[in-house]
Amino acid sequence: MQETLNYINENKQRFVDELFELLRIPSISADPAYKEDVLKCADVVAAHLKNAGADNVEVCQTKGYPIVFGEKILDKSLPTVLVYGHYDVQPADPLELWTKPPFEPYIEKTELHPEGAIFARGSADDKGQFFMHLKAFEAMMKTNALPCNVKFILEGEEEVGSVSLGDWVNENKEKLACDCILISDTHIYSNEQPTVTTGLRGLSYVEVEVEGPNRDLHSGLYGGAVPNPIHVLSRMIANLIDENGHITIDGFYDNVETVSDADRADMNKLKDNPEEFKKSIGLSNIEGEKGYTTLERTSIRPTLDCNGIWGGYTGEGAKTVIPSKAFAKISMRLVPYQTPQEITEKFTKYFEKIAPDTVKIKVTPHHGGMPYVLPTDTKEFAAAKQAMESAFGKEVLPYRGGGSIPITAMFEQVLGAKSVLMGFGLDSDAIHSPNEHYGLFNFYKGIESIPMFFENYSK
Repeated sequence: MQETLNYINENKQRFVDELFELLRIPSISADPAYKEDVLKCADVVAAHLKNAGADNVEVCQTKGYPIVFGEKILDKSLPTVLVYGHYDVQPADPLELWTKPPFEPYIEKTELHPEGAIFARGSADDKGQFFMHLKAFEAMMKTNALPCNVKFILEGEEEVGSVSLGDWVNENKEKLACDCILISDTHIYSNEQPTVTTGLRGLSYVEVEVEGPNRDLHSGLYGGAVPNPIHVLSRMIANLIDENGHITIDGFYDNVETVSDADRADMNKLKDNPEEFKKSIGLSNIEGEKGYTTLERTSIRPTLDCNGIWGGYTGEGAKTVIPSKAFAKISMRLVPYQTPQEITEKFTKYFEKIAPDTVKIKVTPHHGGMPYVLPTDTKEFAAAKQAMESAFGKEVLPYRGGGSIPITAMFEQVLGAKSVLMGFGLDSDAIHSPNEHYGLFNFYKGIESIPMFFENYSK
């Protein structure tokens, strides 16, 4: 292992230079204008995988963007780790809020990253994180230290819901057969308190439409006599959560997991600093479900949020209309034993129930995903915990994340393997936002930890 760590240390600058080349490719899967860039990125990723020492590297076609596959099978009697990541990135808008162009990576020191952070779209989500695996694999191959079999599956549609991945995995179950799945697309609690993510919330995402009059109306001629869909929709959304932060949808909490007092106590060993939390997002105070800490509210409890609302005239100047329609997008984060199908159905029934008879309601479901939990008494968790403790030189704690990676539940269902969520970013890395960045410290710690995970898991 020391030879592997020496190789990593000797090649740190080259690893960053190669990552910069990858970050310069605007592989935005959501925008068809970037199709050629996404396809180019797949080819570049495949070349890196081949150069690192993988065999049978393929750029596999799907109904959407391709999946890059590669493997190194040393001995079929050895355990096999499947590494997952994604090479597509979020759109960079709004461009004017970036300090420098989003696809021209640079390094800058920050308060949280005194050693420097890589600023670029995709630096933390997920190019910088999956690239750690390619470089760790290269280091193990160059030093003859790979202790088990490894397979790679790197997709180009994660940011648009992994629309092709499920079918491809089902069609290639034998090719992907493995003992565990290793994913770096999450974050640690802090550089001072490293963590292994042991849970993710699921997701139900819907769009709602409220329709009033059959056309936009003059607010002077009709105002005060007809329902305004924006007003109606605003009241309905406000009524979805009560004064205690409790979601009012009928039956919403029926299947919510009850987390034991012992597990809640373990969870709250992480130093929850409300003042730092408020400061980091520019708030003077916070709110949430009564009876739970901030850590619990953002991990083991389900939520409901309005992600966007629009209707009527939003252009320059004034236009005095009562709009015919108003719209909103609403997401609900789910916890174990809730399903997106169940929650979407309950939301739809409740939203129709609370609507006044002066308007018509339409609910359109969008993508969803199941929650996921990795028990802390598994060999997968133990291998990750020990690896990160060796790299960081500190105790590593379990951590439930608040986000969603729907493919984790799908992997377990189809491949029968647990996913280890060993991410190294910070929640302050501004993923999906302007000025996304990824600490050099975190990038290097990831590359150091991954070979140790392979060694520990093999043992």
